[in-house]
Amino acid sequence: MSPQPPAARRAPATPRTAAPAPAPGGPQLRFGYGTNGLTDLRLGDALALLADLGYDGLGLTLDHMHLDPLGPDLGARTHRVAHRLAQLGLEVTVETGARYVLDPRHKHGPSLLDPDPAARARRADLLIRAVRVAADLGAHAVQCFSGITPAGTDADTAWRRLADSLTPVLDAAATAGVPLAVEPEPGHLLATLADFHRLRRTLGDPDALGLTLDIGHCQCLEPLPPADCVRAAAPWLRHVQIEDMRRGVHEHLPFGDGEIDFPPVLAALAATGYRGLTVVELPRHSHAGPYQAALALPFLRTAATAAVTASPGTPHTARPLGAPSATFEGSTA
Repeated sequence: MSPQPPAARRAPATPRTAAPAPAPGGPQLRFGYGTNGLTDLRLGDALALLADLGYDGLGLTLDHMHLDPLGPDLGARTHRVAHRLAQLGLEVTVETGARYVLDPRHKHGPSLLDPDPAARARRADLLIRAVRVAADLGAHAVQCFSGITPAGTDADTAWRRLADSLTPVLDAAATAGVPLAVEPEPGHLLATLADFHRLRRTLGDPDALGLTLDIGHCQCLEPLPPADCVRAAAPWLRHVQIEDMRRGVHEHLPFGDGEIDFPPVLAALAATGYRGLTVVELPRHSHAGPYQAALALPFLRTAATAAVTASPGTPHTARPLGAPSATFEGSTA
């Protein structure tokens, strides 16, 4: 018997895993699932699973088990993946948050903020490789994040390192025609939407620079509710990640286990005209990846339908969340 999705907060639950179609004529959001939540599956098996479940695409994290960006014959392997994506009708965004792909001893190391210039260059080189892979896959964007400010590094130095490290990556992205979508990440130097705009202004607002908006992160630490964050971020949106989360706790949760009211968020996202992928981000649930993937899509489709069919005379309003009341769980998932 197929697992049933959790009851959508303020949206009716669906009794089966098949995702309901959006309301006729309503906004069309396109949903994907992150392969960082399917690391116990071979990439080919993960692609087939997501296609069978009805997803529109995926967030492909380049990692040792999924299109290893440092392995031999990357071009040929990328071509095979591109062919399979086309066969299955799946879209893709490339993500670069693999925990140990560069350093087997230090999570997400080295970063773009590392004190060692050679170490920073290794991270930048990985991102440039990711841009090339994304171009070959026909991906919507490449996601990345800043990293944690190293101990003993002042903020001005950290921001300067970030801007300098991203410059060649943005050049590669502009050449390839693939946006680089920087993600505000709790605990990182670039943690908030305000931080994204600081980077954007520092770099001179380059066309290749966009934003990855994680809806859970908005709930975690932004002063505005997630739906308002979506509206504020709309001009720069290039990639969206989604999961449930609680205020002040950076823990990616299955839908229904956190505090987010999803129909207003999805309504706001649809109203922006965003047509990239909205990717489920559950990197700590790979042990139950196929099960979680089966639950997530019906939940999102139900919430999206609830957003479309809500009475137009009763718009959602929410008060600012204010400062978070708890500490972050860690730098990232």
